[in-house]
Amino acid sequence: MIEKIFRAMFRLEDLRQILRETAPDHHLSDEQKEDFEKTLAELKMVFDTKDGQKLKYLTDKIELRTREEEYINIDPIQSAGRLTPEARKVLIAYGDGYSVCDYCFKPFRLDYIKRPPVAEFMAELAEFVGMDVVRVVRGARNGFQIVSNALLDKGDVALVSSLAHYTLCIAIESVGALWKEIRVDEHNVITAENTANKIEEVKEQTGKLPKLVAVSHFDYMFANEHDIYGIGKVCKEYDIPFLYNGAYTVGVMPVDGKKIGADFVVGSGHKSMAAPAPTGVLATTEDFADIVFATTKLKGDITGRQFGIKETQLLGCTVMGAPLVAMMASFPKVKERVKHWDEEVEKSRFFIAEFLKIKGNKISSEMPRKHTLTKVDTRDSFDLIAKTHKRRGYFLYDELTKRKITGIFPGTTREFKLNTYGLNWEQVKYLANAFKEIAEKYELE
Repeated sequence: MIEKIFRAMFRLEDLRQILRETAPDHHLSDEQKEDFEKTLAELKMVFDTKDGQKLKYLTDKIELRTREEEYINIDPIQSAGRLTPEARKVLIAYGDGYSVCDYCFKPFRLDYIKRPPVAEFMAELAEFVGMDVVRVVRGARNGFQIVSNALLDKGDVALVSSLAHYTLCIAIESVGALWKEIRVDEHNVITAENTANKIEEVKEQTGKLPKLVAVSHFDYMFANEHDIYGIGKVCKEYDIPFLYNGAYTVGVMPVDGKKIGADFVVGSGHKSMAAPAPTGVLATTEDFADIVFATTKLKGDITGRQFGIKETQLLGCTVMGAPLVAMMASFPKVKERVKHWDEEVEKSRFFIAEFLKIKGNKISSEMPRKHTLTKVDTRDSFDLIAKTHKRRGYFLYDELTKRKITGIFPGTTREFKLNTYGLNWEQVKYLANAFKEIAEKYELE
């Protein structure tokens, strides 16, 4: 059935292409009429015929992707980026490169476009994250880069978590600044106390305060919750800008940047906001808006050219076309789903409780779980099987695939991450039972 749906969609696109090749009155040539009727007949036959040759490729070398239709996907970075039906429909209509620019008039800037309602969306998005001004950027990493470019100079020090994502560190390094790590405590958590200690350490070593503190709410390695409220308070006391990394929170749980004490909120559209890549969010307060979203001031020395109010750190416009409009299309459901974060965590805890019924299974993340992303340790359970299995570590991947579960790396049986976000209760229970079935098959208690 899944392949039939794709075949039907592709035939519809073929019909659409024929119309695109006509004049506005859609007068078809004899050849076009023949192609149209032939394609229409093929479309009608899709659901009337038995399954034929397996459809593997969309086009040359590009495989059909049916992961979300055929499997339960627990990939740690894909779960909250699944598109809504509205976003998938938007991709069809707005797939052309500069589609969002149809009605871009003076002052020729993305956040001023009213049709589709980009300007309205930007205002709602700022309110959604509790900040004053927001821009859609090319992923969370681009948000880190923009802030680093705007605030840091060569030799400056910025503080990051010792669990920070590499893109944050590289963004700081790319401007010639130095990133130094805040130590985690015995629970792998960044505390306000350790943040203050690191600030004092940098002050003692360099004679200057750090120019930026950037910490994730939930890190990508364990998805442990860090003391972002306490950290925000420390940054205010030292008068150091605080960047809240919400790559795993903005779009899945309520986030109020000002309440947190953040000067910048960064989110990931393709990781947590049901949007295509590359999309992200960078929000700030009125105090920093003119700095990070500064507009061009120079003019050409020969031509006298000026570029209006284009924002220099953003290189003018950022995310255009289908990715932006798809994020907008998903936004109503994203706003609604953050209200049900508690239930998502409840489902995660249910799965973990069932997973721990298998002897030897452990949880590397903090307990009880506060997030749907979890790092698990199976060295004393599934990895014991891998040591003697003919497929070695690939056996677990094989067994899960047989049960239509995907998302863990092939060959992984020691430690791995999984994410239950967006699964309904039936799927969560199926997932838990699948792991228990595999354990029973290989005689794990």
